[in-house]
Amino acid sequence: MKKILQLGSMVFIFLIIYSCSDFLDLVPKDKLSEEVYYETPEQLEFALNGAYSILRSNGVTKNWYVLAEIPSDNTYGVLSGTVTDRDEFDKFYLRSLNPFLSGFWDDAYFGINRANKVIEELIDSDVEESLKNRYTLEAKFLRAFLHFNLVRIFGDVPLMTKTVTIPESYNVLRTKKNEVYAQIIADLTDAAALPKSYSSPADIGRATSGAAKALLGKVYLTMGDYAKAAVPLKEVIDSKQYRLIENNTPGTCDGFEKYFDPNNHNNEEAIFEAQFKKGGFGTGSGWVNSFSPGASGDNVVAVGGSGDDNIPEEGMWESWDEGDFRRDFSMALGYTNKQTGQWVVARHVRKYRDIPYANGDANNNWPFLRYADVLLMYAECLIQSGDLTSAAEYINQTRRRGFGYQSTEVGSPADIPAVSKDQLFLAVEKERRNELAFEGHRWFDLVRTGRALTVLRATGQKLNETNFIAPIPQNQVDVNPNIEQNDYRIEPK
Repeated sequence: MKKILQLGSMVFIFLIIYSCSDFLDLVPKDKLSEEVYYETPEQLEFALNGAYSILRSNGVTKNWYVLAEIPSDNTYGVLSGTVTDRDEFDKFYLRSLNPFLSGFWDDAYFGINRANKVIEELIDSDVEESLKNRYTLEAKFLRAFLHFNLVRIFGDVPLMTKTVTIPESYNVLRTKKNEVYAQIIADLTDAAALPKSYSSPADIGRATSGAAKALLGKVYLTMGDYAKAAVPLKEVIDSKQYRLIENNTPGTCDGFEKYFDPNNHNNEEAIFEAQFKKGGFGTGSGWVNSFSPGASGDNVVAVGGSGDDNIPEEGMWESWDEGDFRRDFSMALGYTNKQTGQWVVARHVRKYRDIPYANGDANNNWPFLRYADVLLMYAECLIQSGDLTSAAEYINQTRRRGFGYQSTEVGSPADIPAVSKDQLFLAVEKERRNELAFEGHRWFDLVRTGRALTVLRATGQKLNETNFIAPIPQNQVDVNPNIEQNDYRIEPK
């Protein structure tokens, strides 16, 4: 597979030619001209890769933690003088001018327009029918994925199922979120017919049947339809396509650690990851540097600077039970100064580890969907259906591994009992926080379960129900008078 060039005509931003990367190798190649862009099957594959490449953008993935972790009780953002961009998410005084909101909106819709362009061009193309169908389903998956995150962040959003020109975009209206969800479900239901896996190493990382079903389960869970969510989630489990990576060394959680190994991308636990590769190509990830403590030098990260961002909240360390090895892998309370030997207190996220090629150029993928998430989502569905014994078993699978046991070691000291529905609901909430810490789930978990106000107010945060969806970026309201702004009210401090 080769480097692709995608002509992007996106809602609210200029038509420009973007150079995108090889889907797996991510090595720059020569640009194609717009005139011949859709003439061959290879060029249509390039176009599809261009839609995937939006997953490496700042707005959609690199800054996802700002939208998905910092508003929760997991982390808070760097605050520097008058720069409050991250702090606004943490303390719920978001401005419509916040650059992280506009960055996500712009990049997400750019990706949706790329996916729509692929779908449209494939209809009358000469691509072989089975490949045409696969490319269409992959594009539908990406369209659904991006719409899903848009609707979780902004509520009602423009539903885009075809490419639009700039003049057309000025008349686009927000679509009721139930209609957006209906299209997401339709796209993912279609995408469930994708292959279970790919034989070519160059195709590893593409959307699969398992990714579509796992995301569909998450969509239904977000909508509060546990019965429907359980069906695709159980299909993912029953497919035997994925598994938890087991511990090899007693008294460690090295199976859990192996999932995050920067040289172990797209492993047997991975369902869908944003693909990154270091090496000076502009395709590496930056969390190793941006999450390291300020002024820590090479005491924490060997190459590049420190961002002092996405800092674990006070109390985050205590959220893990004693004996849970995932805690020490996921975060640290400080570090040792190599020169002085002194301990420096500085909480920081450690889950993403690598030696960067340069500052902000590391090899870590971002785990949007992994098998542990599916197990815990399915456990939540079972709790709602009243099957507490089975729910506890699925929770215990990830918990056992975290405490150094095999996931199948029934009756381990780490096991929790199926006591009551309410207690098990809190147990799965806690297990999701511990297992999936700093992966972009906590804020949306609290919102969808109706627990955000209770949990965050208990930490001293001041927020209300209007803070569950963010303001529409002001630049969109300015250029399109038909876009109605959200009612986002700030609580008095």
